[in-house]
Amino acid sequence: MPGSLDPTALHRLSRAVRPDWSRTVTARRVLAGALVLLAAAAAWRDDPRDDRIDVVVAARDLSPGTALSAQDVRLEQRSAATVPDGAQTHVDDVAGSTLAGPARRGEALTDIRLLGPRLAESTAGPDARLVALPLADAALLDLLRAGDVVDVVAAPASGGSDTEARIIATDAVVVLVSNKSGGITSQNGNRVVLVALPSSSAKTVAGAALMQAVTVTLH
Repeated sequence: MPGSLDPTALHRLSRAVRPDWSRTVTARRVLAGALVLLAAAAAWRDDPRDDRIDVVVAARDLSPGTALSAQDVRLEQRSAATVPDGAQTHVDDVAGSTLAGPARRGEALTDIRLLGPRLAESTAGPDARLVALPLADAALLDLLRAGDVVDVVAAPASGGSDTEARIIATDAVVVLVSNKSGGITSQNGNRVVLVALPSSSAKTVAGAALMQAVTVTLH
């Protein structure tokens, strides 16, 4: 009926399919705001390169007792989250150091992989020292491995009153056994075993090794 206030079916259909422009504009504004926030976050985000640091790694497979040269190591960038504690970051700090254990090519070198105070401390406590022992029984050197716990035994001193061997230190930890092909040796060129001991025991053992034949017993 003309002038009727009731909408026709066609009118209702046209209203249903017509977009609500007020809601569309609001959605666009929300989307634009979100994009602005994302852009701001991207602009303020740290450069991914800032999360990477230079680390000294083995340039090739290395044997225990190797005296490291600049050709044995190289710098690589690694993710800071994956770098182990104590990792070395300058080649000059590593060159000339002795490797305490084997290292694979690409392995990051840490402070306790090199002979020095940190290795002794991590092995036998804060006052530990490293002592090189030329063993009277050289065959033992092929049986010892880094990490073995041994007691140090001294032979009777020549001309002394003692006639029996005696234990001069207990619970020494082997940190290095020198290679047959070279590396750390005694004054006469023989292979040695390097052990970590508390300071007082280390002094006793080092003094005895200068005067008497020494050997070790394994735990």
